[in-house]
Amino acid sequence: MFSQLSDKLQGVFKDLRGHGTISEANIADALREVRLALLEADVHYRVAKDFVAKVKDRALGQDVLRSVTPGQQIVKIFHDELTQLLGGANEALNLSKPGRIMMVGLHGAGKTTSAAKLALFLKKQGKSPLLFACDLRRPAAIDQLVTLGAQVGVPVFQPESGETNLEKVGKDALAWAETQNGNVQIFDTAGRLEIDEVLIGELKRFSDFLHPQEILLVCDAATGQQAVSVATHFQGALELTGLVLTKLDGDARGGAALSLREVTRRPIKFAGVGEKVDQFEPFFPERLAGRILGMGDVVSLVERAAEAIDEEEAAQLEKKIRAANFDFNDFLAQFKMLRRLGPLENILGMLPGMSNMKNFSVDEKQLKRVEAIVLSMTPGERKSPDILNARRRQRIARGSGTSVTEVNTLLQKFAQMKKMMKNAGQLKKMLARVPGAGMSGR
Repeated sequence: MFSQLSDKLQGVFKDLRGHGTISEANIADALREVRLALLEADVHYRVAKDFVAKVKDRALGQDVLRSVTPGQQIVKIFHDELTQLLGGANEALNLSKPGRIMMVGLHGAGKTTSAAKLALFLKKQGKSPLLFACDLRRPAAIDQLVTLGAQVGVPVFQPESGETNLEKVGKDALAWAETQNGNVQIFDTAGRLEIDEVLIGELKRFSDFLHPQEILLVCDAATGQQAVSVATHFQGALELTGLVLTKLDGDARGGAALSLREVTRRPIKFAGVGEKVDQFEPFFPERLAGRILGMGDVVSLVERAAEAIDEEEAAQLEKKIRAANFDFNDFLAQFKMLRRLGPLENILGMLPGMSNMKNFSVDEKQLKRVEAIVLSMTPGERKSPDILNARRRQRIARGSGTSVTEVNTLLQKFAQMKKMMKNAGQLKKMLARVPGAGMSGR
């Protein structure tokens, strides 16, 4: 996410920090590089120009030029201005009764998936969402929403087969809603491959009928400048209340995210950060600014961990570690616990400074091979790896599609880890790195 832009900006900051004092010439050179980096990241040219002008005005202030650490001061200015560019603060949904949310956007942007993701998010917040399949143009969209609704455990309204009258569907949908116990209604609407008058007219009439509290435009972040053009057209035709950015995790440039808020003057309310239905987050401008500038996003990491990790399960695991009774069954449980947090590279990107490690990457394939080795062991072998003789190791290698060498390497590393766990001093250092797992005197 934003790796291209992040790398270039951090290169500029590293150069600025290298100067004991900073002159107007240093700042001018740096801002020239910043503007180029923004344009290469697909940020709208006007947005890039205005952003650089604001940073320049603040960076040339006497407080910065005379500061003991001018480089750090300029990074803070960048963070503040980037946060403002992205919207300043997270803006919550308006869920006042009847709590209707209309999802709009082009075909392929991820409206249907985002509708289901939003329903799951609201369900976790204690709401009772309902989903409405109102895309009459793409038959597969109705089936897709029904499937996703079942996956997230949310009721889905389906129009009658072959129905083409959207107004009739709307009336039937609201009548169905009266029979349910929902308090938030999420409507998935039709899209097109490109904007046309028929699409806009249909959406406008449907909006006039529903009177939704929220009209969220779903934009594919990876489309760059096209996303900005789409948002501008929709904003001109509908009373948009916010934006949802999809595929944010797969866009190395990220220009759309930096441009959309400024161009539409509407807040980005949510971001899709993965394909799974639970990889959907409220959009926090300050946190994203921190990640772009290499400062990490520890708050989001802690929130994700609190949601994904079972406290009782973690406590039992800690007791086993303390008693040096940690076995491969616990290793597998820990592995699955970590997996629930999401792709490891995304998780590591939330840690301050990790984005500065140029050659660091997580080999997901290798992690899957390790998991396959452990899964190929019997429960008894996981509990007592000492019984793994040569014949058993050969069987595990065959069963996991790996080599005996890989099995031996894993067993050696596991033995080293257990040895370290028996050393209280080493254990204390290790647990100190894990939030909430500090060593107590019990």
